[in-house]
Amino acid sequence: MKGIIFAFLGGAFITLQGIANTRISQDIGTWQAATITQFTGFIMAFIILLCVRERQWQGFKQVKPLYLMGGAFAAIVIFSNVKSIEEIGVTLSISAILISQLTLTFIIDSSGWFGLEKQKMKLPQFIGIGMMIAGVVILRS
Repeated sequence: MKGIIFAFLGGAFITLQGIANTRISQDIGTWQAATITQFTGFIMAFIILLCVRERQWQGFKQVKPLYLMGGAFAAIVIFSNVKSIEEIGVTLSISAILISQLTLTFIIDSSGWFGLEKQKMKLPQFIGIGMMIAGVVILRS
């Protein structure tokens, strides 16, 4: 149950962040918005880290460099979200983002990339993505 709650919170905050970043971008620029977002995100994460006192840094050297690029990916996420929201609005942007995420996760799961166990994709999963795409087409018209 906690996982579902965190997923809903994450989805809500992604949407709120996208809207806030778009507003910032309109005033000072997209890369400036991405920079401010990354910086304030770092500060918030650092404050939370200090409060919860998770000091498990000993395994840091064992993390593959590719996985340490997550923060760098976030800059592209922010830029893409801002430009998308500016061009097509929040609803279509988030819908397209979800379709993109699901499609890539299906590819990752079915291929076993990043050390994940391979998952067999079945017809219901493909129907679900098809329905989401159909939903975006309906929203767009």
